[in-house]
Amino acid sequence: MKSVQKFGSLLLAALMILSLTACGSKANNTPAQTPSNDTPAESTPSETSDDATAGDSDSTTSGGKVLVVYYSASGNTKRVAEDIAETAGGDLFEITPTEPYTSDDLNWTNSDSRVSREHDDESLRDVPLTTTEVENWDDYDTVFIGYPIWWGIAAWPVDTFVKNNNFTDKTVIPFATSSSSGMGQSGTLLSEMAGTGDWQDGQRFSSGASQSDVADWVSGLGLNG
Repeated sequence: MKSVQKFGSLLLAALMILSLTACGSKANNTPAQTPSNDTPAESTPSETSDDATAGDSDSTTSGGKVLVVYYSASGNTKRVAEDIAETAGGDLFEITPTEPYTSDDLNWTNSDSRVSREHDDESLRDVPLTTTEVENWDDYDTVFIGYPIWWGIAAWPVDTFVKNNNFTDKTVIPFATSSSSGMGQSGTLLSEMAGTGDWQDGQRFSSGASQSDVADWVSGLGLNG
């Protein structure tokens, strides 16, 4: 009798072990949860360059007459100015020093050159111009002002023109050319110098800027909107 009871106890224990083993096996076969792949990729700001569109296009959609004023020391700014005028359907006005700069004058590596002396002594930067008067000045609603960058600011022959003209009720859009330097504070300094006008952020072009680069920028301003 004891043998039968003992056998029954062993049989019951075996059945319980088999039952637990089966449950464990079933649990181990359940796939592990994985993170959802539906999470959107993190958005990143759109990239901008030093040649991004300048200013607020809404403030330049006057549809009025356009004037492109420029000073060019080596021809790069003149080329960009001509491209702007062609795209915008504007007129050109060249800032011309009474005493033009020679290649020796522009040799900034020579501490005794004209530009070097003018850089070191601000009193020498009041450069006389052949004229600062633009015919029918009051007829222009938008004025581009172009210049090369000298030591991080606008070439100072431009200062004389800005100081001698009233930009009231005009949208003013500076642009610059340089081999590597950015616009810096050149536009802001000219705006402060002028004291009038709605000055927009400026645009810098490299010496190798193409006509299409310039045209794309001007078109993006919405001048004919």
